Amino acid sequence: MVLTGHSLGRNKFEQLLKQGRLSKEAINATYKIMRRIEGEELGVDAAEMVVTSTMQEIEEQWGLYDGFDLKLERKLRVRRQRRVSCLGRYMPRMVVIPPGMDFSYVTTQDSLENDGDLMSLLGSDDRAQNKTHLPQIWSEIMRFFTNPHKPTILALSRPDPKKNVTTLLKAFGECQLLRELANLTLILGNRDDIEDMSNSSSVVLTTVLKLIDRYDLYGQVAYPKHHKQSEVPEIYRLAAKTKGVFINPALVEPFGLTLIEAAAYGLPVVATKNGGPVDILKVLNNGLLVDPHDQNAIADALLKLVADKNLWAECRKNGLRNIHRFSWTEHCRNYLSRVERCRNRHPTSRLEIMTIPEEPMSDSLRDMEDISLRFSIEGDIKLNGEIDAAARQKKIVEAFTRMASLNSNTGIVYGPGRRQMLFVIAADCYDSNGETTETFQAMIMNVMKDAGLCFGLGNIGFVLLTGSSFRETMQALSCCPVNIEDFDALVCNSGSEMYYPWKDMVADTDYEAHVAYRWPGENVRSMAMRLARTEDGAEDDITEYVAACSSRCYSYSIKPGAKTRRIDDLRQRLRMRGSRCNLVYTHAASRLNVVPLFASRMQALRYLSIRWAIDLSKVVLFVGEKGDTDYEDLLGGLHKTIVLKGTVAYGSGKLLRNEDNFKREDAVAQGNPNIKFVGTSGGQNIAGALVALGIK
Repeated sequence: MVLTGHSLGRNKFEQLLKQGRLSKEAINATYKIMRRIEGEELGVDAAEMVVTSTMQEIEEQWGLYDGFDLKLERKLRVRRQRRVSCLGRYMPRMVVIPPGMDFSYVTTQDSLENDGDLMSLLGSDDRAQNKTHLPQIWSEIMRFFTNPHKPTILALSRPDPKKNVTTLLKAFGECQLLRELANLTLILGNRDDIEDMSNSSSVVLTTVLKLIDRYDLYGQVAYPKHHKQSEVPEIYRLAAKTKGVFINPALVEPFGLTLIEAAAYGLPVVATKNGGPVDILKVLNNGLLVDPHDQNAIADALLKLVADKNLWAECRKNGLRNIHRFSWTEHCRNYLSRVERCRNRHPTSRLEIMTIPEEPMSDSLRDMEDISLRFSIEGDIKLNGEIDAAARQKKIVEAFTRMASLNSNTGIVYGPGRRQMLFVIAADCYDSNGETTETFQAMIMNVMKDAGLCFGLGNIGFVLLTGSSFRETMQALSCCPVNIEDFDALVCNSGSEMYYPWKDMVADTDYEAHVAYRWPGENVRSMAMRLARTEDGAEDDITEYVAACSSRCYSYSIKPGAKTRRIDDLRQRLRMRGSRCNLVYTHAASRLNVVPLFASRMQALRYLSIRWAIDLSKVVLFVGEKGDTDYEDLLGGLHKTIVLKGTVAYGSGKLLRNEDNFKREDAVAQGNPNIKFVGTSGGQNIAGALVALGIK
């Protein structure tokens, strides 16, 4: 997987906390930001490569995440290159690929030689009569200036305190030489009345007006009230024709698209040294970096570019020569090149997808191909490659034949791919000691019985998802008056193993290979047990449960009353060490299963959906009101869910998350129309729930 993040949650969370307006709890309640952060952490877990815009994004944003450590990533990369074992640890590769831009709107008329239109605007000769053909925004800006012939220093941003426009204005106002050599244009969004703007924007604009008055900058600073987005290119053109400079003095700039836009029009730039501009100027070599807090440094950089025409011309030339590095063509080339390297490192194994075999024609339509049918078709001539009348007639007949075959049950040979629906039993029925209860067997019987009454057993496939081992599952089913062959699949050990009773009782090796990706194996076996214990825990609080272990699952028994770390805490500790695993407390919190990252009960269900060509919307999941710590994952998705009340007495949810993390309602949408509750597992209640879910 290739991950491209945007506006990352941890960085947003820190910024909101620094503002001091909202508490941590209020931020999470408003933005569900802890759920978002966990989603981004899961993305890092699964990603082979993470695409970023700048190095600043890697160091200061992704560096905040548990799943990424720049130093550890480099160490692991060196170990791989030297063919030294990484001991099951992994960090995704972070690569900088700047966003692409469309430069098609930049035309040849933007050259400096073609400055007749500027002369027309300034009215220095007979061409003044052509002013009506010039961009309106030029007149809106130039009307502010006493001497419009001077170069224009252009700043274009929102009126946001973080954009640091007031420091720029102070730098300009206090540098007399800069004021003599240049004008300043501030494009700060659109406004009708400052009083009607948001508080932060109105404060910025009010401060701007006060500073203009303090330094008596009337006739030297333009601050038009309105501009259209389509006029932004003309604003850049005007600044370039006056041999001006573009400046981005933001306190922190994540990337800086305006710098690239300015360079496309031949404008040298002055930019903040905090963030993306460092990478941009390293490529373009068309300007100077400054400390945004140092107004003297800002003034000196602007003065250097405005006063030194040779430096100005060199920066302009460099920007135009290198701007293609930020085109969409270059972006796509870099992106696809990086993706191809990932493909070469991890060649994809071919997964056999079961196809639906063609069925014999039903008796009622067996001779249809021999019947001559006439259809109303306009003309027999092919137009733009369209099929002729005879071919079209044949296709229609074949379509009718296929439809009739699909609607007929005659001659169907059983195979999982022929199922119309899947009923999936995933209720975690354990007592307080983690032993399977009789409710489990009763629920299976009722679900199968109700399915047969409603749809016919031949049309429904049954799948069992459980946190128990294969041996424990077989033992529990042996007490149930159903045939084991009635199940199309058994998914055991929290989604790490899959068996097909109708075929054989051997684990699916393709599935094992599928989930083995990034599985640390033996390297995590003792580490997980050690990290799961709390500091004050005893040595025997957690012990390996060998009977349930397999090559893709390490199981640990939890002593009654023992304190163990919750899933989010344990996952964080493993992530910070570069170990990527899926963790599940099962058997009423008496057992911990450590399985591969891509192994889970829900992922196993998706695997079957793809392999058997059964859409997830045709899957019905039966669960209790609580369950293992992966219970929430089973509730969301395209499938339908029926919650059987009273079937599960003891769950493991208390060991899922700490109190300051996100809540279940942040992960599972309230009022989900795909989820229905029934009082018992009785036939009428289940049948009614199926009808309510649109299943007939």
